[in-house]
Amino acid sequence: MGETFKAVVIDEVDGKPRGALKDITLADLPDHEVLVQVAYSTLNYKDGLNVSGRGRIARRLPMIAGADLAGTVLESKDPAFKPGDAVIVNGWGMSETTGGGYSRYQRVKAEWLTRLPAAFSLKQAMAIGTAGYTAALSVAALERWGRIAPGAGEVLVTGAAGGVGSVSIALLAKRGYTVTAATGRPETHDYLKSLGATGFVERAALSEKAGPLQKERWLGAVDSVGSTTLANVLAQTVRDGAVAACGLAGGADLPATVMPHILRGVALLGIDSVMASHDKREAAWALLAESLDPALLDAMTEVRPMSDIVGLADAIMAGTVRGRVVIDVTA
Repeated sequence: MGETFKAVVIDEVDGKPRGALKDITLADLPDHEVLVQVAYSTLNYKDGLNVSGRGRIARRLPMIAGADLAGTVLESKDPAFKPGDAVIVNGWGMSETTGGGYSRYQRVKAEWLTRLPAAFSLKQAMAIGTAGYTAALSVAALERWGRIAPGAGEVLVTGAAGGVGSVSIALLAKRGYTVTAATGRPETHDYLKSLGATGFVERAALSEKAGPLQKERWLGAVDSVGSTTLANVLAQTVRDGAVAACGLAGGADLPATVMPHILRGVALLGIDSVMASHDKREAAWALLAESLDPALLDAMTEVRPMSDIVGLADAIMAGTVRGRVVIDVTA
């Protein structure tokens, strides 16, 4: 198969990394043991950083972008997978250290593959994508910690209208928790209510520097923002509560003190979606299959062609993307 096909490739442009649609061949793909015909990828904040050039995500250039893929195995040197198997890949360094999912074909290591859960189609799996799978990892971590309970108090979700936030709200509400959404976009309130949010906090109220210990409010939280927002959420979390930190849209710093941790026993639970173990991945996908309403998933999702990716990258960096965007790599 020597013909060319389309891919979004990060390369140096005027001294900065930038993504563009290019023609490539199979010879341009990594030398891994499983060849996948990709049907869909998705748009994550990391993809926005990578394609827009606002963050140096790719460790070497040129690099095929896209942190996720869903497709069908065409060739496999590993007996665990055979042609025709429907598979997904989330993370594992795709678009950072190895080629990503914004390509009609991609070669990946067999150990990175997750079989497509029976509950989802390839398109639905990418509607979930890394953002939704990270949300599931976060909810699972809070439940393992054990402080949150249905009807016992509020669970906060920051960055609520984004991909992680949207799926976190839907999962938490379905599992019986009282969910409060933090957002700076009042026009998204009806959308967030439809996902299950029952209360709202203005984003600005959490982004201004405040005391290291504040009035206790949150039983737990899913935070995809980081920086001062995360510091304030920790300072407002109840005794023995926990915050699952899974993103840094507001910054990678944490201007906080140890006081919430040593005086209230508040836990900061770090969520690593890129290199998570297969046990955690399988548990997250099982949670999604159990608690994510397909109708809500459809309501928070739009499908866009791969040819739109540059504009979409700029939009997610500007904070104007709502919910989940599936990337059709065939278009």
